[in-house]
Amino acid sequence: MSHLGEWEVVIGLEIHTQLSTQSKIFSGASTKFGAEPNTQACAIDLGMPGVLPVVNKEVYRKAVTFGLGIGAEINKRSVFDRKNYFYPDLPKGYQITQLESPIVMGGHVEIVLEDGTSKVINVTRAHLEEDAGKSLHENYHNQTGIDLNRAGTPLLEIVSEPDMRWAKEAIAYMKKIHAIVRYIDICDGNMQEGSFRCDANVSVRKFGAPEYGTRAEVKNLNSFKFIERAINIEVERQIEVIESGGTVVQETRLYNPDADETRSMRSKEEANDYRYFPDPDLLPVVVDEEWIESVRKTLPELPDEKKKRFVDALGLKAEDAITLTASRSLAEFFEAVMEASGGEAKLSSNWVMVQLMGRLNKEELKLADCPLSAEQIGGIIKRIADDTIPNKIGRQVFDIMWEEGGDADAIIEQKGLKPMNDTGAIEQIIDDIIANNTAQVEQYRSGKDKVFGFFVGQVMKATKGKANPKTINEMLKAKLKQD
Repeated sequence: MSHLGEWEVVIGLEIHTQLSTQSKIFSGASTKFGAEPNTQACAIDLGMPGVLPVVNKEVYRKAVTFGLGIGAEINKRSVFDRKNYFYPDLPKGYQITQLESPIVMGGHVEIVLEDGTSKVINVTRAHLEEDAGKSLHENYHNQTGIDLNRAGTPLLEIVSEPDMRWAKEAIAYMKKIHAIVRYIDICDGNMQEGSFRCDANVSVRKFGAPEYGTRAEVKNLNSFKFIERAINIEVERQIEVIESGGTVVQETRLYNPDADETRSMRSKEEANDYRYFPDPDLLPVVVDEEWIESVRKTLPELPDEKKKRFVDALGLKAEDAITLTASRSLAEFFEAVMEASGGEAKLSSNWVMVQLMGRLNKEELKLADCPLSAEQIGGIIKRIADDTIPNKIGRQVFDIMWEEGGDADAIIEQKGLKPMNDTGAIEQIIDDIIANNTAQVEQYRSGKDKVFGFFVGQVMKATKGKANPKTINEMLKAKLKQD
């Protein structure tokens, strides 16, 4: 629900996107995931005396690519600042980020909700910063382990306006950003590895109130399911606090999925609490229009553009186009299937969404692990389209192909799946069925059209499903009209 009784929910998201570079934002240390603790933290990441950070140019290219992808303004002069705070996983005592002059300003994305309605969510800014290390609490017997491999990993923090009014809008927005960063290849989007995570700023207010309520920031959100649950839990908590006579305080809270609750972590600091100031070791970064345009030329077709083309040029339903463009890999796979099928857009769409995705879900496989190529699936669709085989036989071919490999034509031939094309033999079967089912014939001729399905079923049974359904229908209709 967009509101609970008289209460309206207000949500803004801060999405932390790990940029998929081989090295860190200010050093040459590796960003590869899964290394032994503290093996990928160099002297620059740790802020050791005598070292100087150097900006990774690829980080800027990826940030600008994102900005252009959401129609944002690119700041030609951006500045890095030091955000000062003390925490065990931040050995320097400060984090390098962007405050007053971020690389990306403004922009927007359009989300589509489950009921088909759409809404524009505005982006405030997207700024570059370095990640901190990671505190490890398990297996340390009341102590904390510190892994600094992540320190210095490049992040693009995408800050939305508080435009979302319920949890499902927040999820739709986050999924849209997730799709975009993967489409433009700036982030792998792996939420399990922490490459794409989110903090949610949540508040409630009475409907019609001009001012926002006091917000709480909920952290530790690394799955769409947890984000939705955490927001709803926090909304319930805030309403309960207010209705019981209390006051919501501005603070940072953690979501605990095991207990299904949010708990207070620390009072919410304001910007001045961090004593921001421009980093003296890093000069402002200046980019010119020519370079920005060179980045713009590398932009791929984005989800909204691809969706529109699928609807307008290929004739797909809007909801099917949304499903197929949810990820770049799925969209490209569909297009490859369609090409292999000879341009059968609607058939290819149906087969990819129903037959292929259904089988992948059943086997708990990702698209990247699919044992079939787009060309193999396209080959099946081609034979359905040219009436070599009916759809039912096509599904059989698909199942055989999944288990044994091979191509459609070879499987059809080897397994004896070629339909019965002997019209004379089919005609004889139809004549026999009509002669042996006079009651059903009379019913059909008296206007009970549903009886037609009975005859189709009888013919398919007699031909062991090998007769072409189109041929059966045409011959049956002609025969049943005869007196």
